[in-house]
Amino acid sequence: MILIANLQYGWTLFVNPINKAHGWSIASIQLAFSIFIALETWLTPIHGWIVDSLGERRGPKLVVAAGGILVAAGWIINAYAQSLEMLYLGAVVGGTGGGAVYATCVGQAVKWFPDRRGLAVGLTAAGYGAGAALTVVPIRAVIDTAGYEAAFFWFGLVQGGIVFLLAWVLRAPEPGEMVGLASPKVPQTARSYTPKEALLTPVFWVLYVMFVMVSASGLMATAQIAAYCKGF
Repeated sequence: MILIANLQYGWTLFVNPINKAHGWSIASIQLAFSIFIALETWLTPIHGWIVDSLGERRGPKLVVAAGGILVAAGWIINAYAQSLEMLYLGAVVGGTGGGAVYATCVGQAVKWFPDRRGLAVGLTAAGYGAGAALTVVPIRAVIDTAGYEAAFFWFGLVQGGIVFLLAWVLRAPEPGEMVGLASPKVPQTARSYTPKEALLTPVFWVLYVMFVMVSASGLMATAQIAAYCKGF
């Protein structure tokens, strides 16, 4: 999670250098960020389904390993992008990879700590924010000294490579491994709902709209903050 954070939160550092290098409008450049966010979030149900389909032993490893490759490829494409279409392609590849890592890590945290799911998801998501805090200064330094292309290339390569390597130690609990430590299933309702049934409940859409409203405003500010600051 730490290693994919600046795909999202570090993007704002690249906007002005890309604008200066190619003369593309800020709005056109930021469309790449919109594409990235859309794919990073909307594909997560598919990523989760793939993990489950591949099995508890192989699923997390293979999906996160593929995510690491895509994360690296996305930023390397950005490094060599000489057109907006290539920049958008980098967003598609990077967003798909980032979503694969995010969805799998959160899913595994819940499986390991079924009776502490709120804490597990909270700590896992906190790693996403921590990654941005740890990398924003180094990225800014590389952009200033070697150019945004070098920052895209080397941070993408290193971060994606580490994600790929760490993927092979990721696993879900073995059958019976959680016995005596935590209940494998924490009851929340009288019965379990299928995904289709959940989509038909009002509470799902209330939660969904709440997430969209909070995330959209925050991401809008995050993506534009460097441009705002330059204006002052």
